Amino acid sequence: MKKKYYLEGMLGLLSLLGFVGVFTEERMFLAFFAFACNFQYFFIPADEMMTAYMNKSAARAFYGDMFLTGAVTLGCILAGLPAGRALLYGILAGWAAAVVVQSLSVSFYRFRESWGAQ
Repeated sequence: MKKKYYLEGMLGLLSLLGFVGVFTEERMFLAFFAFACNFQYFFIPADEMMTAYMNKSAARAFYGDMFLTGAVTLGCILAGLPAGRALLYGILAGWAAAVVVQSLSVSFYRFRESWGAQ
């Protein structure tokens, strides 16, 4: 099978935003260099097991994103923040959680697969 995960590999281009942190005083952008590990998906041939765990990981990330977006937004509104600012914080927290959940989930499945476990 010659299918590869090109869209997942394209997420590696987000690592270019890390250079904003190198050439300016905005050091928070350095965290985008973590996306460089996604370039590996250009070179990994996909099989049925990889497709299955990528789908499971994406689903977990989506549900985590939706739950945390709602929870943080509601929490911020109850704390007295304006609705627009609360939604911004909720979306930010949800996106960050989705990236972390998806990355950890894929890592877990890849390590499990490399160790020979089912």
